[in-house]
Amino acid sequence: MSAVWENLTVDARDPSRLARWWAEALGYQVTVDKPDEVEIRRTPDSLPGIVFVPVAGPKAGKNRLHIDLRPADQEAEVERLVDMGARHVDIGQGEVEWTVLADPEGNEFCVLRPRNDVAR
Repeated sequence: MSAVWENLTVDARDPSRLARWWAEALGYQVTVDKPDEVEIRRTPDSLPGIVFVPVAGPKAGKNRLHIDLRPADQEAEVERLVDMGARHVDIGQGEVEWTVLADPEGNEFCVLRPRNDVAR
């Protein structure tokens, strides 16, 4: 028997604000909006979703799980996300081909080069 990946859950100080930020970043839509959870999905019926749940304290330390985005234009996407409120962060990645950013609550994610730029 196998399982279906339903959601990725993200702790957030302000779940509604962070969910809306990620929905805009990914081109997703809010599908559930309750005080104890806000869910976003590409479409209401598509999986997986991302669920944002409230927590009292701020994020502490580097994420052990993060999202990688692969846009058609890495530089333009990084600029768009920074304009939306993301910020560049150094998690010790050194000189790499991707850009590490953090969302408005400090959750790290990577913006990769386009797949056609990646050596196989």
